[in-house]
Amino acid sequence: MTQGEIWKRDIVLFLISQIVSLLGSSLVQYAIMWYITLQTQSGTMMTIFIICGFLPTFFLSPFAGVWADRYNRKKIIIFADAFIAIATLILAILYLMGYGSIWLLFVMSAIRAFGSGIHSPAINAVLPQLVPDYMLTKINAINGTLQSMVFLIAPMISAALIEHVKIETIFFIDVITAALAIFIITFFVKVPDHAKVTENQNIDYFSDLKEGISYIRNHAYVKQFFLFCTVFFLLVSPLAFLTPLQVTRSYGDDVWRLSAVEIAWSVGMMLGGLLMATWNGFKNKIYTMTLSTIVTAIGTIVLGIRPFFWIYLVSMGIMGLTMPLFNTPSTVILQQKVDQDYLGRVFGVLNMISSSVMPLAMLFFGPLADVIKIEIMLLVTGILMFFLSFFLIRSKVMLDAGKD
Repeated sequence: MTQGEIWKRDIVLFLISQIVSLLGSSLVQYAIMWYITLQTQSGTMMTIFIICGFLPTFFLSPFAGVWADRYNRKKIIIFADAFIAIATLILAILYLMGYGSIWLLFVMSAIRAFGSGIHSPAINAVLPQLVPDYMLTKINAINGTLQSMVFLIAPMISAALIEHVKIETIFFIDVITAALAIFIITFFVKVPDHAKVTENQNIDYFSDLKEGISYIRNHAYVKQFFLFCTVFFLLVSPLAFLTPLQVTRSYGDDVWRLSAVEIAWSVGMMLGGLLMATWNGFKNKIYTMTLSTIVTAIGTIVLGIRPFFWIYLVSMGIMGLTMPLFNTPSTVILQQKVDQDYLGRVFGVLNMISSSVMPLAMLFFGPLADVIKIEIMLLVTGILMFFLSFFLIRSKVMLDAGKD
């Protein structure tokens, strides 16, 4: 087998393992989110759920980034998947024993977020080890497309399951898919050790973390990109987390409506991933990211107008289509521009930003949703997001980093 055939085989099997794992996790995530939404119809309860799902990642991500830069990334991914699977199994058993409650779902969300905080930096950092540099955009786009396919079918499967089986059955499905993913990556995917793994290391987590933060502070592109992401995550919070509640309040509490919104978003993301895999975006990646941000802003404004439900679905689909136009080039720029010794920590800090800004924003937006209409929040944040999008193309540092 040639070297080219080996890396292609490894990346195919690696992506399969992660998609299998993602399917089980998505089924659980949708089931928990919809269960809480339909049972409570409360913005405050949704805020608690969101905080439980993100806050652990905030505290863990910087250290997870250090682990990804220091240890075998394949083993980290396996450990994270196993940790989440075991926690889900315990939850399923507790529900079978009759101890199920809303608050237990909050605890489970926090535990799963802890595992995801370990998992995510390692995944983003390991791809450049498996894939040649010139193929990073295509592979990231393909990965995004596969994830979108999962997000397309997961709401449909989850909606069908939650109406016909007990929620603990869905928990058991997640355990099985996680076990299968661990089996594939353990026995069939070879991930070469990165340089730090082979060195004799005297690890000081706080010193390593400090070095990573110093690297980010002194890296002009990363610093400006993280600043943009901080503001963007703040503004996008109502769109990301309050639209299920908006649909329930404004259009009805039918599960099919929630499922239709998720499907529209996922179909859009799947098509956007295919577009990026074939087109690769504008020659300067920043222009592609700017286009995505502008469309997302306009789509958020449309949702704030509270259109007919079919227009709502179309808007969701278009915004979903443009998400890979931001996520793929922004990930590739980091993978290409950041020193491999710091890549895990950079993605760890990025996870920390997303995990802190959005829950903190929801501390404001969630309770506010019980006082004013969600549509008003979407209109305001959409307008602000539109003006924010021009920050990308007005920065010389950003434009220089986006060049091939």
